[in-house]
Amino acid sequence: METRRLTVLSAGLGVPSSSRLLADQLAASAERQLSASGYAVSVDVVELRDLAVDIANNFVTGYAAPRLAEVIAAVEASDGIIAVSPVFSASYSGLFKSFIDVLDPASLEGKAVLLGATAGTDRHQMVLDFAMRPLFIYLRTRIAASAVFAGPQDWGNPDDGGSPLSARIDRAAGEFVGLLQGPQPARKPAPLESLPFDQLLADISGRQ
Repeated sequence: METRRLTVLSAGLGVPSSSRLLADQLAASAERQLSASGYAVSVDVVELRDLAVDIANNFVTGYAAPRLAEVIAAVEASDGIIAVSPVFSASYSGLFKSFIDVLDPASLEGKAVLLGATAGTDRHQMVLDFAMRPLFIYLRTRIAASAVFAGPQDWGNPDDGGSPLSARIDRAAGEFVGLLQGPQPARKPAPLESLPFDQLLADISGRQ
């Protein structure tokens, strides 16, 4: 059984956040539909707020702290990315863009991407098409045709799978799953493990 690796990026700042809630629902629908299509699924959810200090330090020092380096490697090794940002000043959040900026742009080329955004008013829903989609087009990703915006009214309905938001989530996730089926662009291999010097020396000595 083939495995599809998904990295879910949530740029919400609150605890809990509507961005994380939307990201979880998108991931759950994508995982369910991939499983129904005969794939094993590995999902890694990343709260970018937990990496805010490491991201800022990376800009100053050029060095990625261990946890940030792990997340970058997971993104590079994934087949698909679910990216959800809250809206600030009519665009994606600065935290979201800062994380994208620490990635090697070439590492995202060809990856399947599902976009989502949350805001306090429906007036911001065009952020998906005028800000987020152009960003990922520039990065040469393969973007699901439908993206999902969730406003305050979307969280007032019971989560019974029949709400308008649930229908939009399932449709977008289905398009995302379509991109993940069949042959995929080559993943960047996971970084080699660095072994302690004494272990390496013992291994060399044992071969002599």
